[in-house]
Amino acid sequence: MEHFWSNDVLWVPVTAALGVQLYKFLYEWILRRDFDLRVLTRAGGMPSSHSAMVTSLASAIGYRQGLYSDVFALSVIFAFIVMYDATGVRQAAGKQAKVLNQILRELFSGQPVSEEELKELIGHTPFEVFVGAAVGVLYAIIWFEVTARF
Repeated sequence: MEHFWSNDVLWVPVTAALGVQLYKFLYEWILRRDFDLRVLTRAGGMPSSHSAMVTSLASAIGYRQGLYSDVFALSVIFAFIVMYDATGVRQAAGKQAKVLNQILRELFSGQPVSEEELKELIGHTPFEVFVGAAVGVLYAIIWFEVTARF
């Protein structure tokens, strides 16, 4: 069990994603005066925690295994798939949800309708993905530079 808790390649991406989600929560709470704990688990928003997670994972693997290793190549391909999905498929689904919600509101205006709407913010803009990816790479570099000194 000791190896599990000391596995940097596992904890770098996990803490990178948690840190980004915590940042989003604090941003909503402090700047928008909206204390909403659901922000901690909500998809979408700036920056992308998924991008931070997968790029910090690839960076950690590259640091530990080398940039020429097969597992690094696999992690880079995995990161690109996740980031493509975040900007492509998930963002398109969010746009479709927005249109469907608008149609339902207009179609059933004045009539009882379910209070639950489809989630509209589930994807990312390319900029949100880019910033999340940059955060992930920088976080991994800082993690390994700081831990190498101790």
